[in-house]
Amino acid sequence: MKHTLKMDLPFIRQWVEKCPPYITGHFNALSLKTALQPIYSLAHKRIVGHEALARVNNANGTPVSPATLFDQDRSATEIIHLDRLCRFIHIHNFQMIDTPINWLFLNVSTTTICTGRDYGSYFKELLEFHEFPAHRIVVEVVEHPIEDNARLLETIAYYKELGCLIAIDDFGAGHSNFDRIWTLQPDIVKLDRSFMVKSGHSARIRHILPGIVTLLHQAGSLVLMEGIETREQAMMAIESDVDFVQGYFFGKPFTTLDTPPADFNGFDSLLADYKTESSLSEAKFRRDIQTYRTLFAGTVNLLKEGAPLDQACSKLLSAREAVRCYRIGTDGIQIGHTLVADDYKAENDKRFRPLEDANSADWFRRHYLKRAIYHPDQLQVTRPYLSIAGAHMCVTLSMKFTCPSGDSVLCCDLEI
Repeated sequence: MKHTLKMDLPFIRQWVEKCPPYITGHFNALSLKTALQPIYSLAHKRIVGHEALARVNNANGTPVSPATLFDQDRSATEIIHLDRLCRFIHIHNFQMIDTPINWLFLNVSTTTICTGRDYGSYFKELLEFHEFPAHRIVVEVVEHPIEDNARLLETIAYYKELGCLIAIDDFGAGHSNFDRIWTLQPDIVKLDRSFMVKSGHSARIRHILPGIVTLLHQAGSLVLMEGIETREQAMMAIESDVDFVQGYFFGKPFTTLDTPPADFNGFDSLLADYKTESSLSEAKFRRDIQTYRTLFAGTVNLLKEGAPLDQACSKLLSAREAVRCYRIGTDGIQIGHTLVADDYKAENDKRFRPLEDANSADWFRRHYLKRAIYHPDQLQVTRPYLSIAGAHMCVTLSMKFTCPSGDSVLCCDLEI
């Protein structure tokens, strides 16, 4: 519904005051100032953008929580007014920083997305007024449920047509889902800091995080990890292969735009530690696997000589981390039943018994089988992955060999 109150550029400018060297906004006895928080590229080791944030004071000069600025008690008209006022002062004040190519990340409320156009055209005129190029604007859409999906798509298309980039904010919190990624096709996805917190308490989540980042990359989005507050969290962000980082560890929001704080200078140390830890981890992985390489090779030799599977695998399955052995034809079909280590049988999760019997199962899609077939008589070792046979993380050893009954592939799962 079109509103008689037009919150166009001339209207918003009435609520702006020059307070050299900045401008501030005023709304119902509240004073609004711009704060900027740096966003760094891990690969480039430098700032590539800033997120604009509002700093709010009441008439007495007492700080007011920015979270209350757009609270649910405000009407749509008030929220549109505040949203447009904030964007006006942010774009103006951002130009004080001598960064002629870097991005400005601007939050846009869901109310603005759904009803902003009802209050008249604004953003295109705002950019023209400030002579600010649209390609340097990253519009942040908060990952909250929006009932009017058609209006959401229409608004996102409008920003893209202007030349802006689109970012989904707080992905991974609350109502997040990948449908929003497929639908909006954002240029950047900002992962909520809950990923960092949960990864710090769960090794399993820490293992999964790189896969989530890979999926977002495959969907065509760059990935930003926000809310990084410690060195450990910074290392987790590097491990997960995100593109950008943001948080107090790298730089707090600042309001002294004419004299911004020094840039973060710890990337060389962080990346050196990451490279060292990666090398040590890889070396440990190779050492751990070496024992099983020897046992696996001995098992294959017995099979080549015609030994039955249970006899050939007995020594291998007695090793501490060995879980199961099975044999697969070059067509991908499992030959016979899976042999399971006695120690693992005692601990086997009964909830997954429907998956235990793998006789004649087709494993042709598995990468460890394909690699073994393409490289006969060479041991293949996977990286850790989730096994369907027991719903646990495992590493699989595999090798194609020739025995009296023909060609096949021996596989052994190690629980990690």
